[in-house]
This record gives sequence, C-alpha cells and structure tokens, in this order.
Amino acid sequence: MKTGQALEQALARGRARWEEYGGSRYLRLTDDFQGSPKGAVSWHGRLIAGYPHIGRIFRLEQGLAQQFSGPFWVEEKIDGFNVRIFRSGDRLVALTRGGYVCPFATDRVAEFLDRALFEAEPDLIVCAELAGPDNPYTQGGPSFVPEDVALFVFDLMRIDRPGFLPEAEKYALCERFGLPMARSFGRFAAAEWERVRDLVAELDAEGREGIVLKEEAPGTHRTKYVTGWSGVYDIAVRAADTVELPGDFFTGRILRLVLYLDEAGRTSDAALERDLGRAFLSGLVESVERFKRDGRVSHDFCCRFRRRENALAFMDHLRGILGHTHVVQTGLTEEGGLWVLRFAKEVPKLTGLLHQLFRGAAVVD
Repeated sequence: MKTGQALEQALARGRARWEEYGGSRYLRLTDDFQGSPKGAVSWHGRLIAGYPHIGRIFRLEQGLAQQFSGPFWVEEKIDGFNVRIFRSGDRLVALTRGGYVCPFATDRVAEFLDRALFEAEPDLIVCAELAGPDNPYTQGGPSFVPEDVALFVFDLMRIDRPGFLPEAEKYALCERFGLPMARSFGRFAAAEWERVRDLVAELDAEGREGIVLKEEAPGTHRTKYVTGWSGVYDIAVRAADTVELPGDFFTGRILRLVLYLDEAGRTSDAALERDLGRAFLSGLVESVERFKRDGRVSHDFCCRFRRRENALAFMDHLRGILGHTHVVQTGLTEEGGLWVLRFAKEVPKLTGLLHQLFRGAAVVD
C-alpha cells in the first residue's frame, strides 16, 4: 500500500481515522485495506507498514509441508504485546499492533535499544515484543521475565517499504548494535518436522509458548505453532474473563492441546487433566470472590514509566480505548527513579452477568 492516496481512500471508506499524540497527527488504518493489514500508519506522510496476520498450524508434519516449499527459520514465540518502533525527529515512537502510539512503550523502549542504530539506519522499523508481568495490556507473561518488562526483537522493516528485511540482514544488525532478540533455533526444511517437533517438546517442558516459522526467501510468509503448555496457561490466565471471550477461544486451545499430544505421541494423564480443570476454575472463583467484595470484576495492573506525564497519557489512552468507566487509576508513585502506575481494568460483561445472577435472575440456556 502506498502512502497518501491509498490511505486517503481508506479514510473515505471509513477504514482509517486521524489520531494525535505528542503534537503529531497521524492516520491509522482501522481495518485491513487493499492488502495492507490493520494498524498501518501514515506518520508525517511516511508509511509505517502494519504487521501482518500470522496463521497457526495444528500439525507439524502436514503443516510445514503445506506452508513452506523451501527453507524456513524457527524462532521462539514470546508471550507479550507487539510493537513497531521507529525514529521521528529526536525521539523514538512505539506503535501497538492496532496502530496506536503507545505512551508506555514509547516511554520505555529507549532503555532497550541503542540510539546509534537509528543514527546508522534512520529509516529502520524495529518489530518487537514487550513482555513481562508488569506490562499494561495482558495478564501474565513469560517465566523468564520475572519482573517489569523486557524487549525482544523479532523482525526489522523500513519506512515506506512494506515487507521484512531478510533474516541474515536482521541478525547482522541485531548483533552489530546489541539488540535483544527472540531466541533463534536456525534454519529447517519441512522434511525435518520431527526435529522441529522435538524442539517444541523441549519448549513445552520449559513452560514456553511456542515457535514462529519464517520463510527464508522470497517473500514474508510466517506461521506459528505453540506448545501444549501454552493452551493450559492461556486458559488459566483468561478463565476469569470467560463471558468476555468467544467460545472458540477456549475450545480452540483444548483442540490445540489434544492435537499437540497426539503428534507428540503422548497421552493425557491425571496431572494434566487436573491442571486443565484448575485453569478453568481458579480464575472464575477469583472473579466471583472479587465481585462479592467490590461489586465488580476487575484485574489489577502495574507498570513503570520514566516520566510521570507519560503515565498520565497512558491512562488517557486506555480510557479512550476501553471507556472511562472501565479503567480506574489506583496509584501513581515514584519508586526507585521510576513512576509506578497502578490501575484496574473492569471486566464489564461478567460484572453485569454476576449482578443479574446474584439478584436471582433466571437465565435461559
């Protein structure tokens, strides 16, 4: 998608809208349009391409043969939130996958990236995952990030040029500038699916999420495959929000788990069944207890900022997305040189349903 005309067309068709951040007005693609994914941005007339959707395979033997005709790279999938980072003037800007400027990521990314990278490569876009227990968007996080957040680079792009840099060029730049990277396991071919299966089994035993598989050349094709552990973990983290999510969020993860066990030559056991049952129950039990105590279901979040005004801007950002009544700031204090923001996000549908049920309403199911 070219900057300018295509984005103007998207705007005219209701698939883009103007946003503003820090004195900059930018055009954000709100839906996929003319081959460009949602989240593409025109920033001062220059295109920051959207990050493409990545499909998922459920069987390695058949999936790899179907998806890749040539070599592909295997990289660890990190459980966090996707950001695209670029330089605008003398500052670094971080976009969410949906194309919003994120005040939290924009505040923190300079800690993880050497600015010399953008001096040498001013049109570079860094695609990365911000992950950790103190990220403001998702609950939970990878076990190898015990506190706060960490950044993991997984792709590089260039401004005004959709598509990714070749993997070899990406690795060279990451090594040269000491960029933190998602772990790479090297190049594979579809016929080596059993090696990939054994690699995933190791990740599963370590409580890791899975892998992303990237076509070497030509093109930008990617697909992903996750561990059995990740399905149980996802359910445990999101069970408290059951009525907020489509039913296939849970059924899809159970199916993933069953197919993973089948291809790995494993069978279910009492421990796994107990973990799966606990994953479903514990979150909902906690939600009911919180409703009884507070009259609403919500989740607590904590994140750190270098500048206080960015913490306040982030709260405005969240309220704009989620609604003013569903986000409550509970604290903002300076601790150890950083501003620690604490807030709660309400789970509105479950809150409303529990209000009805605790009043004795009858529900037809």
